[in-house]
Amino acid sequence: MATSTKPSGGTAHGYISDKERYLARLKRIEGQARGIHRMVDEDTYCIDILTQISALTSALENVALALLDDHLKHCVVNAAKAGGPEADEKIKEASDAIARLVKS
Repeated sequence: MATSTKPSGGTAHGYISDKERYLARLKRIEGQARGIHRMVDEDTYCIDILTQISALTSALENVALALLDDHLKHCVVNAAKAGGPEADEKIKEASDAIARLVKS
């Protein structure tokens, strides 16, 4: 599992104002994954399982894009305003995250 970095100065993450919404979305995604597991266990038709996997993938991608948007609007903007090496670091983090999302 990848390591994460905490924001410097003890400031909150960009998603913190929507934390409950993110948790609710992730709980729904967990339910979708359990549903897919159940479908396989019950020998459901392949195409129906693939349809649910597609929906699950889309839901995860939407969470990832929303988190990236929050990161850009909060962490990157604040670091850019402050300037210095932290700004460069936050921009690199965002670029690396975008590259990982594009590859997936």
